[in-house]
Amino acid sequence: MKKYLLAPGPTQVSPEVLLAMAQPILHHRAPEFVELLKRVKEDLKWLFQTQNDVLIIASTGTGGMEGSVSNFLSPGDKALFVNGGKFGERWGKICKNYGVLTEEIKVPWGYVVKPEDVSKALKKDPSIKAVFIQASETSTGVAHPIREVAEVVRGYEGCLMIVDAISALGVFDIQTDTWGLDVVISGSQKALALPPGLAFVSVSEKAWRQAGKASNAKFYFDFKKERESLAKNQTAYTAAVSLIVGLEQSLKMMKEEGLQNIFARRSLMAQALREGMAGIGLASYPKEAPSTSVTAISAPEGYDGQEIYKNLRVKYGITAAGGQDDLKGKVFRISNMGDLDTFDTIMAVAAVEMVLKGMGHPLNLGTGVGIAQGILLKK
Repeated sequence: MKKYLLAPGPTQVSPEVLLAMAQPILHHRAPEFVELLKRVKEDLKWLFQTQNDVLIIASTGTGGMEGSVSNFLSPGDKALFVNGGKFGERWGKICKNYGVLTEEIKVPWGYVVKPEDVSKALKKDPSIKAVFIQASETSTGVAHPIREVAEVVRGYEGCLMIVDAISALGVFDIQTDTWGLDVVISGSQKALALPPGLAFVSVSEKAWRQAGKASNAKFYFDFKKERESLAKNQTAYTAAVSLIVGLEQSLKMMKEEGLQNIFARRSLMAQALREGMAGIGLASYPKEAPSTSVTAISAPEGYDGQEIYKNLRVKYGITAAGGQDDLKGKVFRISNMGDLDTFDTIMAVAAVEMVLKGMGHPLNLGTGVGIAQGILLKK
């Protein structure tokens, strides 16, 4: 059975990237690798739309999240975090582990945070030193209004805007410098279509000033040490060399397509998937602002979303994702990230139709596929 990876991480990796990574391994201090890292760090600035340093860390995105707490805050500092899903919740857990006191804005799953709620919280307590938020909440398929929230945070000189863009960067527009985003985190296994193992963190000068005052313990995730190494086109510790070789190839392909073209293509694929699902009676789970990174689909009444997800994998070799925590059994999720194209989207709709038909759900095969095809013809 041929395998297809349509999960929201890890995502499908292109043959070009896999071939690049299959080259003989470089030593991480060799001159060839120093030159490679010099090129890659500039291309990452292009992707992040920033002039900031973009740190490269051998970890998953959660390592970037953890470092974005430990490097900028001290025990007893106050932070505000948006909890609208599984990964928003993670911000609170990381802060707690580092002795950071938190205020939580709890957003019902499927909804976006209201910038005015962030404004109220900061007015109530101007001593808050960071706002933590997701650009795309992978567990619910919702995209938070980070541009509007950043406008609020910019009014507080002592407060950082810290964004988990792990499943957003490279999918839709995130203008790091223009919007005043102080710390932006991403990971290799999402839009960059690499295997897991790299985290990327863009850090503003405002954030570096705050880092100089932070006293939380850190060793491996020491961003100052990484910045000093990056200035010499090196990493502080042993680099994930083959992943960075693949990263160069991935960034090269993205630059050839162009950011705006990437955003438009991903948006069209997401629209085709959502409307194809709607055509067979399946509603998108997000109640507002669906993300173009991942499509969360509500299971039909009387059907288990986990069974739909399982049947996609077992019967047709398609690995998507199920729901998490309270959404387990209620939704299934299909990625719009990674090495996917028009026909991956059509295949996803066709496979869901076949699975549901096989489970006894009444539908006319090809209805959703036809809708998706009509949308994708606009490409």
